[in-house]
Amino acid sequence: MSMKMGWRWYGEGNDPITLSDIKQIPGVEEIVWALHSKMPGEIWEENEIKDVVDQIHAAGFSATVVESVNVHDDIKIGLPTR
Repeated sequence: MSMKMGWRWYGEGNDPITLSDIKQIPGVEEIVWALHSKMPGEIWEENEIKDVVDQIHAAGFSATVVESVNVHDDIKIGLPTR
């Protein structure tokens, strides 16, 4: 398996760098993304995920890396309310 070059993108409205800007960087094939408007413990809806992935694909990138999934603190520390 070969390594792909990726770029962290904070999403439309959150990042002054656009996907078009990133497209100009030689070798970038992958966008590392997240739903930054979500609070910890808030469910990521399938349509929200699809919208971002579709936008990334339309710009000519892969979208296989998702970071910064906000996990609620109750889950992190194993509370009964997790």
